[in-house]
Amino acid sequence: MARRHNILVLFLVFSATVVAIPSRALHAAKGTVKVFILDGQSNAGGTVGRFLLDHQAKDPKTKNLFKHLRKDGKWIVRDDVFIKFLKRKGPLTIGYGWGDRTGVEFEFGNVMGNNLDDPVLLIKAGCCCNLYQSSRPPSAGLPSDKKLQKDLDQARARVKQNNKKHKRNDPLPTMDDIKKPYGSAYRVMLSEVKNVLDNYETLFPALKGKKLELAGFLWFQGFSDQSPERSAEYESNMKHYIKDVRRDLKAPKLPFVIAALGMNGSKPAKGGMLTVRNAQLAMNDVPEFKGNVKAFRTDLLADKEAERLFPNWPKHHKEWVRVGSDIPCHYLGSAIWHNRIGRSMANAMLKMLGKGK
Repeated sequence: MARRHNILVLFLVFSATVVAIPSRALHAAKGTVKVFILDGQSNAGGTVGRFLLDHQAKDPKTKNLFKHLRKDGKWIVRDDVFIKFLKRKGPLTIGYGWGDRTGVEFEFGNVMGNNLDDPVLLIKAGCCCNLYQSSRPPSAGLPSDKKLQKDLDQARARVKQNNKKHKRNDPLPTMDDIKKPYGSAYRVMLSEVKNVLDNYETLFPALKGKKLELAGFLWFQGFSDQSPERSAEYESNMKHYIKDVRRDLKAPKLPFVIAALGMNGSKPAKGGMLTVRNAQLAMNDVPEFKGNVKAFRTDLLADKEAERLFPNWPKHHKEWVRVGSDIPCHYLGSAIWHNRIGRSMANAMLKMLGKGK
């Protein structure tokens, strides 16, 4: 599921297909900027293809679903909602996913911008993690010594075998090497957030002189934690994650929205997928999270037409690329499905902020 994106991501300027939308919020002489953090796996990064967005925005069958995101035949560019993801930063528009793709941030940011009086800043963190290892929260601790020793023995065996096969003399892994990946993405997320919070006036000159307020956290992840070993710990790790993020960001009641695992779509979830989804939804019932954590099901928002066409997509490729742009674990790269998830994230967040219905 989690792709390795080791290529240089270019900043794309869609001057011919976007149009700026002025807003009263940005032009206030003084004010607060509401900051939201989005983290998770590759779906949080964004997997909706540009061709699909452009097509469905003009297709008579679907254009009404996107008309609030366009003006004069172009994609809007917010002047009151800003975003930072990897090397890219700027006003919110399409193209802030992997490469030139788009994710839930576009719909989420537009809903928030339309409903909040203050400007909005969205920080997309690494978006390529799992809760068992790389984003493992500090208070969860490390796995058992037995587990770590097993991993060390296996890692050493692999190196020995590789050395023998290729006549190499690579050093054997140490226990520190085994422990190092645990929490690595969590630390990267905190570092990225701190960097933006410390340097936002340079990164976003339009926000100079304004104060920042951490307003919410969005979590869109779960696919890589479906194994029996990982899914069994998910509920506990999710609790620790929420508590640790709030502690480390010094925001004790920071609202959390969890887009629960749901790429099963219209098919019943089972196995590890069901376990992870139930663990995410269980956050709604944690007494100390009442009123400040909301998890919702993403499978209920499935794009039925994309689901229908995917199984035999090579046989009807021209039809498929007009409804989807990726594989099932990426919610089919469906613009409709991603926008529904983004809107649901926004509605849940607004309700916790006292702004929603």
